[in-house]
Amino acid sequence: MPNDTPPSSGSPSSGPRVMTIPPGEDRERLTCPDCGYIAYRNPLIVVGAVAVWEDGRILLCRRAIEPRKGYWTLPAGFMEERESTMEGAAREAWEEARARIEIDALLAVYDIPRISQVQMIFRARLLSPDVEAGPESQEVGLFRWQEIPWDELAFPTVTWALREHHDRLGRHDFAPALNPTPDTLARWDRML
Repeated sequence: MPNDTPPSSGSPSSGPRVMTIPPGEDRERLTCPDCGYIAYRNPLIVVGAVAVWEDGRILLCRRAIEPRKGYWTLPAGFMEERESTMEGAAREAWEEARARIEIDALLAVYDIPRISQVQMIFRARLLSPDVEAGPESQEVGLFRWQEIPWDELAFPTVTWALREHHDRLGRHDFAPALNPTPDTLARWDRML
């Protein structure tokens, strides 16, 4: 069982500082050679929502921060400790767009190993169309499907989630989507 308590010494040469394969492990970890503490680096969980107003318009936020500053995205971000995935998605909607949402279902789970992320995107209903930019957004807006700025979306997963949402309109009996297959990506490209 790994040691869950980091060393307490304040010495600059103490604590996790050596990359090695600890006993019982199969990959290199940052470890403390003095006490055996292992500093695990695990993937980060991103939570967000495709939030929709009653008339079908979708909430998008223009990023005020890097990466992809100035591009449009869904309200999403890293989970905080001691919050559920749904609480995190609702918090991100508030922080980025001052939007109050009610989560309906888990829409998609995307694995992004190259940046060590798992993204969990929910389908949600906006409780009010009154939204405004939070500190991480330059502006926010509600977009009809044909108004979405497809060429200005920040990340592939934003496109994927919007497409999955559109494919599931009116449905309540679906499993969450996973990373799209090449065939699915080709079908979506033909739809534009």
